[in-house]
Amino acid sequence: MATNQNQNKAADKRQGKAASGAARSRHSWRHPLRSWANSHRDSARLALHRVTDSPFSTLMIVLVMSIVLALPMGLAVLIDQVEQLGIDWQRAAQLSVYLEDEVDAAEAGQLQSRIDELPGVASTQLLDKELALAEFQQHSGLGEALQQLAYNPLPNVILVMPESIEGGSSALRPLRDQLAQLPGVDEVQIDLLWVERLTAVLKMVERFTGGLTILLIIALLLVMANTIRLAIESRREEILVVKLVGGTDAFVRRPFLYLGVYYGILAGALAWLLLIAGLSWLNVTVREVASLYQSDFVLSGMPVIDGLTLLAAAMLLGLAGAWLAVGRHIREIQPQ
Repeated sequence: MATNQNQNKAADKRQGKAASGAARSRHSWRHPLRSWANSHRDSARLALHRVTDSPFSTLMIVLVMSIVLALPMGLAVLIDQVEQLGIDWQRAAQLSVYLEDEVDAAEAGQLQSRIDELPGVASTQLLDKELALAEFQQHSGLGEALQQLAYNPLPNVILVMPESIEGGSSALRPLRDQLAQLPGVDEVQIDLLWVERLTAVLKMVERFTGGLTILLIIALLLVMANTIRLAIESRREEILVVKLVGGTDAFVRRPFLYLGVYYGILAGALAWLLLIAGLSWLNVTVREVASLYQSDFVLSGMPVIDGLTLLAAAMLLGLAGAWLAVGRHIREIQPQ
């Protein structure tokens, strides 16, 4: 009886050990993860305290970074919106078919019907020369002088809307040549050249913006690296003490990386606000210029996607600049 009791106790003890071992194995992976998370939390708090402890220097650094970020992003947003305007204008491109002076209204109507049936033509519109002269007399202020003319110098014009303008003016040249061969046609003009010139100018500005962006990113990384280097030098004694008690380079490096992230987030948010205010201020002048050309074009402001992209890019640039400075300077600080 006693032997059976001892055997049961031994079995219970083995089961208890097995259960406690299983529990330890289940919790063994959680402890390093919890320690890692606590370490990052403490580093983030320490970096945040460093940002708030010196508000003036933080403001100066963030202002410089935000200006550097806002310049290329603002140019990119403006180019994108003006390009969209050019696309809208390009969609409204047309061919102007000027008829010979001998072509009367009836013949012009017959020619318009013939052009409507051509492949690649979406629609046509006939501008009667008598109507055009009357409108010109009304709006030009030269009504009395024009009445002295012996004949109407304006030709009949047929406006031709193509079905597709993909490829620009080069894609419309076959249709232009076909229209020019029709009887009664004096000249055919593609009203797309100025849009193509605008596109070429925008491409040049876009390339300039790309080069400027690269230079400003390099400048931003240098500013961040120098800022973090100064922060490291100001805490050299503290870093030496941490390393003396066994702190690793990764442990020492972590608060400075968070510092770079905080600077990047603040600079990205401020740059976003600057762009919103700047585009709103610029929109007043844009409306005035557009009204002179009978256009309702306005800047649509700072898109949310571009703002979030700016914020993420600023955070990554802050982290990259901090990493460039921390990696070398932390290794150089070693206790003697």
